[in-house]
Amino acid sequence: MRVVVATHGHCFDGLASAVVFTRLIRATEGPSPTFSYRACGYGDGQQQVSDAVLAGDQNAILDYRFFPSPRLTWYFDHHRTAFSSEDDRRLFGERIPSGRYFYDPSCTSCTKLVAGAARDRFGADLGGLEELIRWADVIESAAFATPAEALDRANPVMRLAAVIERHGDDKLLAQLVPELLQKPLSAVAASAEIERRYKKIEGQHEHFVDLVKKRAERHGRVVLVDLTDEPLESIGKFVTYALHPDAVYSVIIGALKSSVKISIGHNPWSGKPCDADISAICARYGGGGHPFVGAVQFPKGEIARAREVAQAITAELAG
Repeated sequence: MRVVVATHGHCFDGLASAVVFTRLIRATEGPSPTFSYRACGYGDGQQQVSDAVLAGDQNAILDYRFFPSPRLTWYFDHHRTAFSSEDDRRLFGERIPSGRYFYDPSCTSCTKLVAGAARDRFGADLGGLEELIRWADVIESAAFATPAEALDRANPVMRLAAVIERHGDDKLLAQLVPELLQKPLSAVAASAEIERRYKKIEGQHEHFVDLVKKRAERHGRVVLVDLTDEPLESIGKFVTYALHPDAVYSVIIGALKSSVKISIGHNPWSGKPCDADISAICARYGGGGHPFVGAVQFPKGEIARAREVAQAITAELAG
């Protein structure tokens, strides 16, 4: 039996969800299934879920928008923007009786959602994955004690998270999922392979921090950072919070290789509540996320349009 696992690519939570889901399938189907892992994203040029992707005997979507295919046998997600339409939401509801469709927007990570179902519904033994499940929840929900801790690259797990964010495509998923099923997270994170990959991108993180320092603009309680004048490899989530700890919201717009991305977030260390639904704001422009963090992506040729949207979002959050 072939199982296709389409999960959110370039995302620690997406990878960890795939690991826990693989353990779940092995608990319910035995050791015989073979697995194919597909990294999916929302940006221009990124792989989208389609019937061509869902080509297995069993097919799962994890940590990613619902796709109403009859080939879809498993579904797990926790984003408020999981459904593109009311028809999709209705179809999801019709398939819940299968016992293999799970959606909980109150869950702090998809990994936690998969783990809970695996243990409570299917009796799967998740021994050895506790560290991975905990870290996926911390990283996804930004449950760090301080923003400096969120930026700490001395921690091997945070270096692994940076590598996944940069290189988390099909090939890396196929390599890391089996490793994380066999070895502790700490051992995989500290491996020579991850260290080699991290060394190649270490300077990019430092350069990104310098750019944010130079380009950040305060608009009341919002920090706006326009980084569209040079291509970036990725957009860091926590740098603005460390540099502007009293800011309530952050809006960063950056030009990636294949798209222009606006990243919006609530600063959990500001001491001020999140009084806007960021997922709903992003959904208006074709993006998505959670109430406290989200993103919108445009084709790389639409920088002017993306800047207009970033300015509009900044003005809305600034009140």
